[in-house]
Amino acid sequence: MDSSTRNRSSGDGGLGTASEAPGAAGRSTAPLPADGPEAVAVTPPAATAHALALARSKWLATGLLMAVTAVFAGTYAFPPGLAVDCVRAMAEAAMVGALADWFAVSALFRRIPLPWVQRHTDIIARNKERIGGNLATFVRDKFLDAPSLVNLIRRHDPADMLAQWLTSPGNAQLLGRQVARLALAALDTVEDARIQRFMNQAARALVGQLDLSRTMAAALEALTHNGRHQVLLDDVLGRVTLLLRAPETRTFIAEAIVQWIRREHPLKEKVLPTDWLGGKGAGAIAQAIDSLLAEVASDPSHQLRTALDAAVQRLIERLQTDPEWERRGLELREYLQNDETLGRYVQELWTSLRERLQKDLSDEHSEVSRKVAAMGQWLGMALAGDPALRVRLNVRLQLWATQVAPDLSQFVAEHIRNTVDRWDAKEMARLVELHIGSDLQYIRINGTVVGGLIGLVLFALSHASELARGLGVLAG
Repeated sequence: MDSSTRNRSSGDGGLGTASEAPGAAGRSTAPLPADGPEAVAVTPPAATAHALALARSKWLATGLLMAVTAVFAGTYAFPPGLAVDCVRAMAEAAMVGALADWFAVSALFRRIPLPWVQRHTDIIARNKERIGGNLATFVRDKFLDAPSLVNLIRRHDPADMLAQWLTSPGNAQLLGRQVARLALAALDTVEDARIQRFMNQAARALVGQLDLSRTMAAALEALTHNGRHQVLLDDVLGRVTLLLRAPETRTFIAEAIVQWIRREHPLKEKVLPTDWLGGKGAGAIAQAIDSLLAEVASDPSHQLRTALDAAVQRLIERLQTDPEWERRGLELREYLQNDETLGRYVQELWTSLRERLQKDLSDEHSEVSRKVAAMGQWLGMALAGDPALRVRLNVRLQLWATQVAPDLSQFVAEHIRNTVDRWDAKEMARLVELHIGSDLQYIRINGTVVGGLIGLVLFALSHASELARGLGVLAG
């Protein structure tokens, strides 16, 4: 685009001529320098297309104004008459309409130095903060409010969309590759020495805030609340019973008895049938333990269960109140924070793990990528084959959207308001014109046409008698 077109499309004048753009030629659509006010960035292809469209629409509106001006001036070259006067009135009214709408459109984007009205021009730049606030409020209340988000979820059925996407060929593998790429980028980020130092300091600070004895007490309380640990105990008892009944276990116990007799009573071992004693002893021991475990499992109030509850409760109380346990917790915390050997071990462990992950994630056939892809494919098939699950997931998304909408909408609104406040007012007005100015030029065109029609109507009303006589003459 040549320099004259650039002047016409982005200058400060409103009629679209090169003379109306003083000092604006060649102005870029890129943001202002970093040390100046923030500006809106427009990509060069988009800026060029908008600039060309704006230039064309300005020339069209301006050309129409020039045409009616030429018609108005041309009427004085003809002898006075009703037809000439009618054309002149139409052209005059069209000029007035065109100039009025030129002023209305141009006043949005720039200052027009006319007495008494100039303070009502340059509207966008003068009201930048209010425009930003109104835009933020509009987006918050009409796009990000809870009903809008819930309706969006209901219309698009995101659970079904996710299922279809994950089950489509290649998408699960694409998900795996993207997750691997993001994970590799995260590992590259934490490899930075400063970030590693920060993470080490953060970990030490976090450990320093822990009260280990009371934390362990709280964990035990949560694990044993309402007898939760008894369910775990029942499972352990069942597994131990199965283990005792296994032939391998009885063989192991028998061999242990035989070895004990040989070690502790070598003389008796020579005269006694140790293998027989081992087998019988193993059976007796296993049967006794099995019987005891069966009693514990079938009796919720068994003394061993009661003893376990009491022991756990005593441990919780000691962890909460015993100074000795508190001292041990402080020593353990100090060890976790400052022990050099442990620090080196953790560092070496992390370095080894990171290198292995980086090597795997950099591989085209990454194991992590394959696992993520398989998980994604399984999720897609599970969702596709379970309509009830999709419904529940959508309901959960709707509930989550309802809960998060107020905070999210307020955050986005504040971001919009603060961003607009940082923009340069003149640059903002220029870029708004660049994007919507071509459409606004049709206001000027419509003003010209409507003005001419109004001029015709007014002329007809004011010269009704003359027009009636003329029509009568033509009819006679």
